[in-house]
Amino acid sequence: MMAATTSFSNEDLLCSQCSDIYCFPVLLKCGHNICRVCLKKFWELKGCQECPVCGKVSLTGRPPINLALKIAADNYRVQRTDGNREICFLHNEKLQIFCQNDEEPICFLCKKSKKHKVHECCPVEEAAQQKKREISKFLESLRKKLRMLKKTKEHWEETKSYIQTQAYENESLIREEFEKLHLFLQEEENTRLKALKQEEKIKTQVMCEKIDSVKNQIENLSSTIIDIETSLGAKDLSFLQGYKQTKKRLKCNIQDPECIRDILINSAKHLGLLKFGIWKKMVDIVKYVPVTMDPNTAQSNLKFSEELTSVQYSTKQLLPDNPERCTNRVCLLGDTGFTTGKHSWTVEVGKAKGWYIGVAQESVNRKSAVFLNPAEGFWVIGLCNADSFWAQTSPPTKLLLKTKPEKITVELDCDRGKVVFMNATDLTTIHTFKDKFREKIFPYFSPGICEEEKISSPLLISPLTIRVDVEQSHTATTSLRR
Repeated sequence: MMAATTSFSNEDLLCSQCSDIYCFPVLLKCGHNICRVCLKKFWELKGCQECPVCGKVSLTGRPPINLALKIAADNYRVQRTDGNREICFLHNEKLQIFCQNDEEPICFLCKKSKKHKVHECCPVEEAAQQKKREISKFLESLRKKLRMLKKTKEHWEETKSYIQTQAYENESLIREEFEKLHLFLQEEENTRLKALKQEEKIKTQVMCEKIDSVKNQIENLSSTIIDIETSLGAKDLSFLQGYKQTKKRLKCNIQDPECIRDILINSAKHLGLLKFGIWKKMVDIVKYVPVTMDPNTAQSNLKFSEELTSVQYSTKQLLPDNPERCTNRVCLLGDTGFTTGKHSWTVEVGKAKGWYIGVAQESVNRKSAVFLNPAEGFWVIGLCNADSFWAQTSPPTKLLLKTKPEKITVELDCDRGKVVFMNATDLTTIHTFKDKFREKIFPYFSPGICEEEKISSPLLISPLTIRVDVEQSHTATTSLRR
């Protein structure tokens, strides 16, 4: 009870180890108090249980909490929080100095104390200006980050909406393509069923005629037999009187029924290799290209068709600025990149007035302006102003061509570091790049830009010719030819 009513001065409420208001003070046998956490750290550092103040060794395992001192310290902490914050709680002096080391305001007496004597201090006004500038810098950094996060959220919400739009558009195109296949199969089914019905009709008609013929023969022969049987039953004189006529009727020309061949439905024709025959005919309605275009890399003015094998400049679309998208130029990349082997594709440039085609490495800068040359990761050629051809070397090389190509084949050899451009019509070489590829290489396409509200001539990847062959092993193979 005495301990609970003991009065403590402000200095008595400060821990000798951390110089702060006691937090769970424990009482050692020597009579000194210290925060429980401070004591634990001190003992772990020293390796023995001695008092931090007098050095006397304490033999008790866990010193008891000084409840009276804890209550007084807790009450003082509350008073300090609720009281005048401009007055030092230790010396009742005005807080006019700021300790840079402890980062807290102190009074002049605190400055002379042991705790702050060697600390760097300055007037409160000066420190406030300095710290406000410091906090303002951090605050501006936080504001900048907040703006970035808000912009990112907005961008991601747009991307989410575009994903849904993209999925709907892709679903519509998939359904459209399958509708074409369904229509083809339905028409093929109808054609084959019509042929079957026609054969059934013709052969049924033939059999009807044959049956009618044999029915007539049966009737005639039956009538003859009856008449002869009647004659045989007559009296002798009557029989002999009609003998000549009866004998004549016995000689009637009744032919044996004919052997009707190939009269059954030709099931082998209708059912034999049915699926293979349909598959072979489908070659005429499907196409294959060695590379396709990736719309997720396309600048927002580009429009696609023909199962992502054709692209042209058109009206601007609202598209998300995803990392893969090219915004520095009106261009796009192919959907597949190459690191090894030989690859080739043919681009129909038609009569366009401007275009660039070739290859680009995966890490090319897609967001800011760069030169189209090998140093920047591009190996391309192009047509400018409808009459001048250039290889985008550094500096560009003008190409002197006898004829203006409408189809250009790009041959990429990743292992030998070569990109060859050829006129697909006469197979003459237009230009060859030689380099060393250190990363994945993608096809590059850039259709010409046209005037407002007009569309440009498209760049089209030429399909390969598909041919179905049957090998000696009786396995069907599909071959591709240019």
